[in-house]
Amino acid sequence: MSRYVLPLSVLGTAVGGAVLLKDFVAGGACPSKATIPGKTVIVTGANTGIGKQTALELAKRGGNIILACRDMEKCEAAAKEIRGETLNHRVNARHLDLASLKSIREFAAKVTEEEEHVHILINNAAVMRCPHWTTEDGFEMQLGVNYLGHFLLTNLLLDKLKASAPSRIINVSSLAHVAGHIDFEDLNWEKRKYDTKAAYCQSKLAVVVSTKEL
Repeated sequence: MSRYVLPLSVLGTAVGGAVLLKDFVAGGACPSKATIPGKTVIVTGANTGIGKQTALELAKRGGNIILACRDMEKCEAAAKEIRGETLNHRVNARHLDLASLKSIREFAAKVTEEEEHVHILINNAAVMRCPHWTTEDGFEMQLGVNYLGHFLLTNLLLDKLKASAPSRIINVSSLAHVAGHIDFEDLNWEKRKYDTKAAYCQSKLAVVVSTKEL
């Protein structure tokens, strides 16, 4: 074996690992420069993090963006910031509490009544590794918000999305779904000790499974 093979192999492994780590930590980049004038987009959980950045980028591309959030003070602030940065005044905040079926139904009814079209629904909002909380309707919080709430919202807006074709539904999940297991006999963790990490993984697996079915 050449005395150069092992050092080159180690170097290649190190470089490859560095590239993968960079992509994992920094995230990928969208190469598309497409614009979406006249398109209405709903982004849940858009007052911070991935949701806010997604709303910002889509606002730059000319869309009519609806930020759907539970905390209206933060949502209004995010919408104002995005309008200021993009000069797109078609960015609005609307109340949506995914831990409340009543709130979800009210939001969907208002959107259906007031919006002529809905072209893109981005189900981004999520609760992660919280204590053993329950939603307003008694569901385990992470499953209730991350999966059940978005499932209901999607189905309530499905006719509007179909009528606005070509349209798209985007469900944001995570690699946590790989470690997930759905216990259909105890979805609410009432028969076993609560494991917040496992509950989160369960919710994300439910999102992936329902997306494939959709």
